[in-house]
Amino acid sequence: MSAELRIEGLDKAFIPGARPAVKDVSFTVGAGEIVVLLGPSGCGKTTTLRCVAGLEHPTAGVIRIGETIVSAPKQGILVPPRSRNIGMVFQSYAVWPHMTVRQNVAYPLKTRKLSGAEADRKVAGALELVGLEDYAHRSVTTLSGGQMQRVALARAVVYEPQLLLLDEPLSNLDAMLRLRLRDDLRKIVKAAGLTALYVTHDQTEAVVLGDRIGVMRDGNMLQMATPQEIYNRPADLFVAGFTGASNVLDGTLSSRDGAYGLVRTNSGDVLRTWIAPTLTVGAAVKLALRPENLRLDAPEGAENRFLATVRQRRYLGTETAYDLAVFGGDIEVREFGTEVRHAVGQAVAISIPQDACWAYAAAAS
Repeated sequence: MSAELRIEGLDKAFIPGARPAVKDVSFTVGAGEIVVLLGPSGCGKTTTLRCVAGLEHPTAGVIRIGETIVSAPKQGILVPPRSRNIGMVFQSYAVWPHMTVRQNVAYPLKTRKLSGAEADRKVAGALELVGLEDYAHRSVTTLSGGQMQRVALARAVVYEPQLLLLDEPLSNLDAMLRLRLRDDLRKIVKAAGLTALYVTHDQTEAVVLGDRIGVMRDGNMLQMATPQEIYNRPADLFVAGFTGASNVLDGTLSSRDGAYGLVRTNSGDVLRTWIAPTLTVGAAVKLALRPENLRLDAPEGAENRFLATVRQRRYLGTETAYDLAVFGGDIEVREFGTEVRHAVGQAVAISIPQDACWAYAAAAS
């Protein structure tokens, strides 16, 4: 039976007095929900997951799985990993090469005092869930990397844990296998009805898999929200940049009207943009723009319409990336489609929707 995971004020310092690897992190994963922790190496996402697993001992904070407190240093509570009823899938496949697929999946059931018929039923169900029912009696050494990771996933869910923890399970696969298993993984976890905490540094993986995404940096949780909120209303410049808003313009907030306002860039151009709530008129700001949100061939009267010149272009098959000279420098625009429509040196009008242009405090970046 899946259970809610609740983390309150989690701290983890590996060296007393040193900068914590995780600092005052709090969030909840609802029963049956998939939450993805996303961030660069060293941001604290894997340490957070390992604290939930019991593989690391938190410095402070409370971790609950269902109604049970499994970690609370101030109360002297630390439930060992084997007693937390969790499943784990790691980067490495961690399968036993001397066993068949079925034997690997059945192994965790040996200590659970099940009848042979019940164990067979659970193993068959887990193998069917991951699409390996026809491979039960094969040696795992004959499988591809993606199939071995499916074995590891089946082994993690076969005893119906309260919580499934996944630490970058696709990172060791080649590109095609990674895409295939990524697309199936969410279906598998949802079909099993499991609560899942998933760690990755890959933004696309996070968006495909997560009901919600928590973006971390330097041990802090910067934003926990749905994929749509993370991509369309990042909490700060780091979240925007890490999730692909690679164009950044410097400017000053000239005026604001509620959530929107006018920003004058250092080149003298004025854009109407979404404004971070804490900004006041006169503040130095940085504007974040996603290349895919800028529109080419903008008609007269379009919002935030400017003339630019194509400086470079890169054909990427299903899209073309253009470097445009505008705002006193270069910005990137990506246009989807298999046709290259604009030549180097060509003048082109661009439009930037105000909801896709975000202003943040320059000092906070």
